[in-house]
Amino acid sequence: MTRTAQELLDGVVARLAPDPAANPLVPRLADGTANPSVITALALEQRSVIPADRRSFLHLAQRSADAGEAECDAFFRTLAEGETLALDRLGALVEACGVGKTDADAYEPRAGCQAYPAYVAWLALNGSPADAVLALTANFASWGAYCETLADALPTHYGFSAEACGFFAFFAEPAPDLERQALAAVRAGMDRGLDVTGSALRYGKLLQRYEAMFWETLANPARGL
Repeated sequence: MTRTAQELLDGVVARLAPDPAANPLVPRLADGTANPSVITALALEQRSVIPADRRSFLHLAQRSADAGEAECDAFFRTLAEGETLALDRLGALVEACGVGKTDADAYEPRAGCQAYPAYVAWLALNGSPADAVLALTANFASWGAYCETLADALPTHYGFSAEACGFFAFFAEPAPDLERQALAAVRAGMDRGLDVTGSALRYGKLLQRYEAMFWETLANPARGL
């Protein structure tokens, strides 16, 4: 039986879902046992991740437009707009961590944390837009769940204000418009006869591994990742 676009999208998201117990840091932040310094490191790493991802999404949007893939173009432009909004909210988190602009600018990002945006940039250059839609949608499902946990935990255990947690709350919010755009992009890819399974799964597995590396690096900075 031929799968619908919704079935394909749901199947990829489910197949790539990480083990809830695999993240070494979010559960510790959720129960308040993690050192507050990791929140500062997370915020400072995101100062590099967010603008890099935004540029990658804009490049994917342009590639989609050039190829006549309007549905993918719309999806990636929405992602880029979201990164702009997230960056606006990130400043309050950095400030709540007690880091001034000079120190924030002097921060040296860790390779293990920046592997994720580096791979998103690789996808922007090399992946087919439809495959990237699938892979990124699967990853966003886990990232959104982590952000939802942090948006609840940081005020409770670490005294952060709602404004300071706005960055996490933004990614934790449902995004029905983006979901509809992802579905439309996948459906259009299937209609064009594109194989949106094999490559998308490979890309998605790597994205999830780089996502895990981000958290592992924050949890174990002494490893030098």
